[in-house]
Amino acid sequence: MKVYILNTGYLETDKNNVVAGATIGTKSKPIVENKWIKLPVMVVLIDCGEEKILYDLGSNPEAMNGYWPEHLQEIYPLYQTTEQRIENQLGLCQVKPEDITKVVISHMHLDHAGNLNLFPEADVYVPKADFMFAQSLVRLNKNPLTHGGYIKADLEVDVKQYHLVEEDMELLPGIDLINLPGHTPGMLGPETHLDKEGTLIFPQDCVYSSEIYGPPAKASGLLYDSLSFFKSIQKVRDLEKKYEAKVFFAHDDEFFQGVRKAPEFYS
Repeated sequence: MKVYILNTGYLETDKNNVVAGATIGTKSKPIVENKWIKLPVMVVLIDCGEEKILYDLGSNPEAMNGYWPEHLQEIYPLYQTTEQRIENQLGLCQVKPEDITKVVISHMHLDHAGNLNLFPEADVYVPKADFMFAQSLVRLNKNPLTHGGYIKADLEVDVKQYHLVEEDMELLPGIDLINLPGHTPGMLGPETHLDKEGTLIFPQDCVYSSEIYGPPAKASGLLYDSLSFFKSIQKVRDLEKKYEAKVFFAHDDEFFQGVRKAPEFYS
C-alpha cells in the first residue's frame, strides 16, 4: 500500500474561521487586527494495487469563476494552478481519474467534495449524517447564503453508488474509516496501517491544525456540535496513542510544508 499526499492548492480566510476567538478584543484593547491565513487543500490517494482510493476531492477548479457564490469566494478564496488540479496531481502518481475505484469524502463542504464529476464509476463513501444534512440544506431554498459551506452543484453529481456510512468500518484490509462528528454532523477520517511506516490518521476538519489539536484542544471557528467536536479530537488522540500513529492536520500550512507530496509517498 502506498499513500500519496496531493497538493490541490490552498484557500485563504480569517483565522477566526479556523480557531474560535483567535483574535478577540479586550477592555484594554477593544480593537484588534485579525489574521488572514493560508489553508492548504489536501487530497489523499491510497494505492492498493487494483484498488485505488481517493480521500477527499478538494475544490472545484471553477470555484472562483462563478461555481461558488460570491460570498464564499470572498470568505474562502481558492488559489490553484493548473498543475494543482486533481487530475494532474493524480498524474504525478501515474494514476488517471478512471483508475479510481473508491472515493471517500470526509464531509460535503466546498473544499472537500469538489471534482466528484471526474469519478463517475467509483463507489462513493460519505458520512450519512452530513450527507443528509447537506442535501436538506441546499434544497430548502435556492438562496446560497443559507447553504453554509455546501455547494448545491457538488451534491447534484451523478455517481455510480453512494454508500452512507454511520459507524466506524473497515474499508479494505489495512484501511479503516473512523467517524469524527462535530465540525459537521458526520465526518470520515481514514486510518491506514502501513507495513513500513506504521499508522497514518487523516482526521481532516476534525483537526484543522496542530493548534486545534493541542493539548489543550481548541474549538474551531465553525462548529455544528461542540461537544461532539471535542470527543472526536479525543478519539483521534486515543488512536494516535494506541497505534503510535502520525496524525495529518488538514489545513495547517506549516505542517503541510513538511509532509511528503506526490510523487513521493508513504508505504
